[in-house]
Amino acid sequence: MGTLVGVGKTAGYLTPEGELPEIRKPLLVDSLAAVAGGAASSSSATTYIESGAGVADGGRTGWVAVVCGALFVPFMFVSPIIGMVPAQATAPALIVVGYLMISALTEAEEEADDEGRRRPINLAGIDFHDVAIGIPAALTIILMPLTYSITNGIGFGFIAYVLIRVAQGQSHRVHPFMWVAAAAFTLYFLVPFLQDQLSWV
Repeated sequence: MGTLVGVGKTAGYLTPEGELPEIRKPLLVDSLAAVAGGAASSSSATTYIESGAGVADGGRTGWVAVVCGALFVPFMFVSPIIGMVPAQATAPALIVVGYLMISALTEAEEEADDEGRRRPINLAGIDFHDVAIGIPAALTIILMPLTYSITNGIGFGFIAYVLIRVAQGQSHRVHPFMWVAAAAFTLYFLVPFLQDQLSWV
């Protein structure tokens, strides 16, 4: 969802209120593509924040994905060699992903100074003064490169948001889907740990 909005913003599809019109259509396509990717035993075919680079350079249609896919075909035959590259070498790519996410958080607007001249001011799109919003966002951004996993970063962010709201006595503000997602991520992190510690799991 966040990636979809981030790429939509880069493409200029968002309204002044920051909403993506007819968002159900791209979400449906994204979901069906993810299901199709799983059915084909390949990686999830979903929207990635890296798409923002192509969109920023003018890519607006499905032909961008077709061309990128065609360019990846030759590398299928050298994938064992590519697999020799250690995870530490690919960490900078995840740092760039985090940077792209951070850059999408900044929104610029203009303000008149004392002499009537217009000057740009950058405002954060995330309210970091709100602990329940700021800490999960920071954890998400920081843990992605530290754990070499975008999923881990998002999972920690979801769990942190729910725990902080509960600690604040504001559990009623947590959407039911957020409870479900946080519980699923908790299992995602706990099951491997329990499997290592308990022989019956």
